[in-house]
Amino acid sequence: MFYSYKMERIVNLHIEKLPEGVYLATSKNLPGLVAQGRTISETIEIAKDVAKKLIEAKEEHISHLTIAADHFDCPVVIGT
Repeated sequence: MFYSYKMERIVNLHIEKLPEGVYLATSKNLPGLVAQGRTISETIEIAKDVAKKLIEAKEEHISHLTIAADHFDCPVVIGT
């Protein structure tokens, strides 16, 4: 039986709120990643889609991205 798995990689996002009221996500460790959304959650989801497409397009050039281990820290934004 052949098992196929997808390798998960960690991409660090920098998110800032723009004066227009929308959020912008970029990444220092994945150049070319730019995503914009109305909320932080929406921006992260769009950024994940963009990151996936960039990684697929640059598969041989992304050795600098950390492969997700069995444990790692991940900040979570909670709206109140």
